Amino acid sequence: MELGAAFFINSILLGIGLAMDAFSVSLANGLNNPAITFRKALLISGVFSLFQAIMPLAGYFLVHSFISIFRSFEKLVPCIALLLLWYIGIRMLLGGMHTDSDKSTSKSLTLAALTTQGIATSIDALSVGFTISEYDSSAAICCALLIAAITFPICTIGVMVGKKIGNRYTSKAAILGAGILIFIGAEIFLSSFF
Repeated sequence: MELGAAFFINSILLGIGLAMDAFSVSLANGLNNPAITFRKALLISGVFSLFQAIMPLAGYFLVHSFISIFRSFEKLVPCIALLLLWYIGIRMLLGGMHTDSDKSTSKSLTLAALTTQGIATSIDALSVGFTISEYDSSAAICCALLIAAITFPICTIGVMVGKKIGNRYTSKAAILGAGILIFIGAEIFLSSFF
């Protein structure tokens, strides 16, 4: 697969959309621990970025193996991508309209708690394997690395902003992420016709 402008734009938009849940949780981490250090913010961002890279690749390899066995399902991939991304996006949109108290953390953020948060915020990224199933392995890895690279600064900003200004913007990040995922789902579906 050629790594052209459309590939990079889609990967960047996927990264931004997928990072919104991690941003919200990062914001909550900063809110719950106003004494958090920049080093701890980088650790949080690193864990979230790692999971945001692993999950799409896991989904890619699962879907890619499945499609290589059942080639007849290949034409359904854009429909599956549309449904999954819209499902995730609508779920994020509805969640963003309410304050999620379950995304907050205790003041002592352990590595186990951080790992749990990383998994919880990236589980939606598993379905991205459907959207990138047409990529070859190197393109899928590149996409996952771009998603991780975008997640890292977004989460670092989230922790530091949360440390300073409060919980009022958490739901807005989820709404933005939902809009981006819904847009990408539509774009993937419509591009399968052209």
